[in-house]
Amino acid sequence: MLAQQRQQAILERVRTSGGVRVADLVRELGVSDMTIRRDLEVLAERGLLEKVHGGATALGPGSTEEPGFAAKSARQQPEKEAIARRAAQLVRPGTAVALSAGTTTWALAHHLIGIPELTVITNSIPVAEVFHRNPLTDRTVVLTGGVRTPSDALVGPVAVAAIRRLHVDTLFLGVHGMSVRAGFTTPNLLESETDRELVAAAHRLVIPADHTKWNTVGISTIAELSEADVVISDAGLTEDARMELAERAGELIIAEGTS
Repeated sequence: MLAQQRQQAILERVRTSGGVRVADLVRELGVSDMTIRRDLEVLAERGLLEKVHGGATALGPGSTEEPGFAAKSARQQPEKEAIARRAAQLVRPGTAVALSAGTTTWALAHHLIGIPELTVITNSIPVAEVFHRNPLTDRTVVLTGGVRTPSDALVGPVAVAAIRRLHVDTLFLGVHGMSVRAGFTTPNLLESETDRELVAAAHRLVIPADHTKWNTVGISTIAELSEADVVISDAGLTEDARMELAERAGELIIAEGTS
């Protein structure tokens, strides 16, 4: 098992049980005590868990906690990749799409680089960089201005003003959480305002969100569940969540290749 795979397994165990013991991980993963402690140190430095004596515990997210892009990109990588592949199937050549900030929309960007005659609007610096590194003469990429957040989104009055006069066929909106009570949410108030402007500019709203986003609530609502035309998630989504989303959103798609 590669270090990245081992660390992902440790994270999943922490999130499932709330904490782990070094001795248990040594036995389950078949590696040395030193290797596990080094993995925990790496994960703690990236803000993904908290080291304690003899093991590690999960971080308790608050409604305003906003992990950095690097921390979020390490979470649920297989699920995000499957969701991104499925989301890319909704994009036709010659259309205008918007991608908000987020690690799932960043994964999606990699699947869109070969689609011809595409116009891309984004307030995400990492998303814009994906297209910049893979240029096409028939593609237009518009990066809004604004103030940079910990998740590398550009937000605030400048971003809002740039988006307000635009119209796109499809918006792929990355979210921090989704729930029946709060809808689709973010932990950043300025990002919420900017994302709401993106929603208003789009003919179709698509939410690519892995199962861990369900019943996670940020401080500010971007949109209600009923405003989503499509929600794309993974096989880890619970039956209750599927029922709620299928009832409220326009369509629920479970991406293949997840378990």
